[in-house]
Amino acid sequence: MGSCSMRVSMELVPRNKESILDEVEKISKNLKKVNAINIPDLLRFDLRSWVACGHVKPFFENAIPHIRAVDINLNEPLPMAAFLIENHLKEIVLISGDIPQDMSRKMYPSDVLEVIKKFKREIPGIKIYAAFDPYRQGIHQELDYARAKREAGADGFFTQPFFDIRLFDIYAELLQSYDVFWGVSPVLTMNSKNYWETRNKAVFPKNFTPTLDWNRDFAKSVLSRIASADGNAYFMPIKAPILDCFEGIL
Repeated sequence: MGSCSMRVSMELVPRNKESILDEVEKISKNLKKVNAINIPDLLRFDLRSWVACGHVKPFFENAIPHIRAVDINLNEPLPMAAFLIENHLKEIVLISGDIPQDMSRKMYPSDVLEVIKKFKREIPGIKIYAAFDPYRQGIHQELDYARAKREAGADGFFTQPFFDIRLFDIYAELLQSYDVFWGVSPVLTMNSKNYWETRNKAVFPKNFTPTLDWNRDFAKSVLSRIASADGNAYFMPIKAPILDCFEGIL
């Protein structure tokens, strides 16, 4: 694949239409290597991920919404199918989705593998990226789960963010036959590091420091590896200042 066809996506939080368009404008002007935008579906905001991607589409051809399997009723037509088709949104990231403590929104016990098959049936030609999590279970179990997702129809994977280049290298070798967006998320406070370690069981190297310099160097290391291999990258700034973190790198 090589660096000339490497895809680089930026993950944006869908607070509202105005904030999305403001960030998209900054990215398109300043971060020329970014050629895709991916948007999670977050219950605390009213703006759904696919609607936000509809706003992004005039600026970035590749707008990729995240969709949660727990929001999909397997016995009814996909509620976002018409919107995806009408707005030419041809790729999605499909995740299991956490069950919220506030159960005011209807959830379903829908299995990711069945939801993948449902999307492929109801929107032929859609490209589905499933989640790959290097932290949730053992290496063999996660690889088996990835194979099952691919057999169900997944075309590729978005990983949880990596913070240790050695762990990245291990998984890059194991997943070299897959179409993968490798995740990187700047961590600029010790509270943020503690969150990733506690909530996601993420692994950090001993030399980690929550500084812009450390995070920029790590992003460069990941990008240089991806550029010489068959991979793509996505960056998840969350609370980090996008231009401070990535200007001159992307």
